Amino acid sequence: MKSAKLVVLFFVFPSVSVSQGDLLPDDYSLLELRLGVSSVQADTNDQSSTDDEYPEPKSVMYKSLMVPGWGQIVNKQAWKVPIVYGMYAGVGYYTYTVHQNYKDYRAAYYNAQRGEDTDFKFGPTPERLQGISPNQLQSNRNTLRNRRDLMVLIMVLAHGLNAVDAYVFAHMRSFDVSDDLSAKTSIAPGILADRAPGVTLSFELIRR
Repeated sequence: MKSAKLVVLFFVFPSVSVSQGDLLPDDYSLLELRLGVSSVQADTNDQSSTDDEYPEPKSVMYKSLMVPGWGQIVNKQAWKVPIVYGMYAGVGYYTYTVHQNYKDYRAAYYNAQRGEDTDFKFGPTPERLQGISPNQLQSNRNTLRNRRDLMVLIMVLAHGLNAVDAYVFAHMRSFDVSDDLSAKTSIAPGILADRAPGVTLSFELIRR
């Protein structure tokens, strides 16, 4: 009798355990939630690292327009900043010098035209310009004015060149220029748009 009871118990308990497993379904929601959060965090980290390494070109351009050299710093080209400000300083100093000479010639021509009745509207005539004919003073004044206006335009173009340089290099940073790249050129017969026979030339960059 004892052996029979043991056999019955042996067969009953596994059946009970199986039936309980069937009645209680497995809950994987927490595991799925954890995996989802981990994947989102990984994607966020990858995106932030990519943004740090390859910034948005338009954002870099706007930064260079606001503060010259800022875009070069974002592009990790800080060595260009002294060049940018050296360009501004050179063009700015020359523009200032030309403008000062223009004001001297303007005052000298105005006073020469008015003679003794001049009211020195633009200031007194500099000593170095006294005795020069009015025609010569007028010609030099016009030349200096045109040169000053040209330098102002060059200053604006230099500011734009600073932004374009940052914008273009921000685009170029994502290009693969590693040493293990090679080129593959292939030529094969093909059919043109008008169904005429032709030759297809393809050029492909591959990684060695």
